[in-house]
Amino acid sequence: MVQKITRYIIDARHSFMKYFIVGVVGVGLDLGTLALLSTMFGIAPYISVIFNQIVVIAFNFSANKFWTFQDKALPHKQFVRYMMLFAMNYALAVLFMYVFNEHLYIDYRLVRIGTIALSMSWNFLLYRHWVFHIEEESVPVDPR
Repeated sequence: MVQKITRYIIDARHSFMKYFIVGVVGVGLDLGTLALLSTMFGIAPYISVIFNQIVVIAFNFSANKFWTFQDKALPHKQFVRYMMLFAMNYALAVLFMYVFNEHLYIDYRLVRIGTIALSMSWNFLLYRHWVFHIEEESVPVDPR
């Protein structure tokens, strides 16, 4: 069991580093467009987060599909799964923005960073095993 877990970590580390880089760029894009919509155009943050996610979805799906997981399969099924996961993360982001910014008056940037950190905690595993379905190489079991 320990050998299997160790092998998984070794196999996943390159994908995770790429996922992390895509995530950092995505966070910059996310926060940048959110600030632009909220500050420059005067749109309420809980409404701005609705619009900025269109840009973030396109970037994250494409970058993770083609660069992080180097997936060449047709994207239809993957995109449907990605959108299901996104819908869950999106609903949480809007709900948290509404509750924590509109009612508890916490700065919208802090709320967004918190929701991004929360969703990143489960997204890598779900991307790897459910959305892009990366098969693990089987590790030979020591017969001893």
